[in-house]
Amino acid sequence: MGSQKRWLVLAVVSVALLLIVIDMTVLYTALPVMTQELGASASARLWIINAYTLVVSGLLLGMGTLGDRIGHKRLFLAGLVVFAGASLCAAFSPSVAALIASRAALGVGAAMMMPATLSIIRITFTDDRERAIAIGIWAAVASGGAALGPVLGGLLLARFWWGAVFLINIPIVLLTLPCAWRLIPESRGEAARPWDLTGSMQVMMGLVGVVYAIKECGKRTPSWTVALLALVMGAAFLAVFARRQRRSSHPLIDFALFRQPTFAAAVAAAVISSAALVGLQLVFSQRLQLVLGLSPLQSGLFTLPLPLASFVAGPLTGRVLARLGDTRVMAAALLCAGLGMGGYLLAHDAPVVLQVVSLLVLGAGIGATMTAASSTILHRAPPERAGMAASIEEVSYELGGALGVTVMGSLLSAVYTASLSVPAELALPAVVRDSLDEALVVAEGLPSASGILIRTLARAAFDSAFVAVLATATGLLLAAAAWVWRCDRREKARRGIPRLDAHLS
Repeated sequence: MGSQKRWLVLAVVSVALLLIVIDMTVLYTALPVMTQELGASASARLWIINAYTLVVSGLLLGMGTLGDRIGHKRLFLAGLVVFAGASLCAAFSPSVAALIASRAALGVGAAMMMPATLSIIRITFTDDRERAIAIGIWAAVASGGAALGPVLGGLLLARFWWGAVFLINIPIVLLTLPCAWRLIPESRGEAARPWDLTGSMQVMMGLVGVVYAIKECGKRTPSWTVALLALVMGAAFLAVFARRQRRSSHPLIDFALFRQPTFAAAVAAAVISSAALVGLQLVFSQRLQLVLGLSPLQSGLFTLPLPLASFVAGPLTGRVLARLGDTRVMAAALLCAGLGMGGYLLAHDAPVVLQVVSLLVLGAGIGATMTAASSTILHRAPPERAGMAASIEEVSYELGGALGVTVMGSLLSAVYTASLSVPAELALPAVVRDSLDEALVVAEGLPSASGILIRTLARAAFDSAFVAVLATATGLLLAAAAWVWRCDRREKARRGIPRLDAHLS
């Protein structure tokens, strides 16, 4: 394949990947508007977001093997069609339940496309140097696209209704389909390779159970019995999945890969960096609109430093990985992301310049982490496990996104509820303790002085929850950086490679 055509193929799969990752975060800017129009509760909002990421996480492993069976190009094209149809349904959803179902269908389309993107890159780029740069661009699109979602959402909401954040997918798919049909090389499928749909369903049910348990714990009045039952159900499904995979001759996951410390560290870095980024964006857009009073467009533009820094850092990281070492770069990138997140934690009420600098550092760290983690996961797996490694890598990001929404969203709700103290004599409905959105709606129907008081108290409680989320994300990123650095030192000691600090001392 000619050099120009190879990069055109990369452009095509990057556009599809951009759609996938943008759909994970594009709703954050639209949440306040959507909540009012559909009457979504705090719990329903989290399910609207998580329906997509949970389905993607559950199906990715199975779709990776299905691509090996029928051919990655065929699965990629089918995924584009499913994605367009689900986007149309989501845009015109008349209720919360319909929107959740449409988001789940979007997850099916995304799960069909996402494993194929990396597999197509591996097939197209045979030169190691070009492949490293291509993977760097892929990772930059993944991290930058997730950060770009709120910006796009703000731009669309400035002119259109909330359904436009889904409707924009359709013309992009219609343009991408013929290009993909003509440019992407055919790959022969292995018809004899089994497709483990049962395993995928087990993973998805396990994740749903665990996520439901975490969400229940974050409610104002949680049912600990329901939370425990959901956790037990989720853990049981995941345990059955793990046991089934160990006995399978064609497993979706070869757990032996995780015996390599650097492979396990790279997966953890991917999960944590994605969770931190998505968790930040979930609370960031709400604070900008509901506390600071910015419009959806202003809110989206305020987050622009994140995707810009990620887009720049990804390809640059791909160029230096071979020279500096993937795990060393990954540890430094996580440290950079942690410092950026911590910087924004300290500067979120500081002058705008300091906030922008913190967001740029965070975006660069996340972009570099995703590039280094992707490269490490793909290169530490043996050639016969390349497709599996690609699926694991993609599951790591989607699972991180789901956990970011679930854990950070539940933490936000729990701290907000605990921090909000309203005068008993006002006799307000209990929903004011569920979320800032609902407190502001209740405040609109109160006398002027009472309304101002409730808005002030609710925004202060949300700020306390916002700080808790950022502090948690900062701690996770810094802990991950320390762990990856330790894994790097252990591996070098095992191989007898002199450490850099030994030379310096």
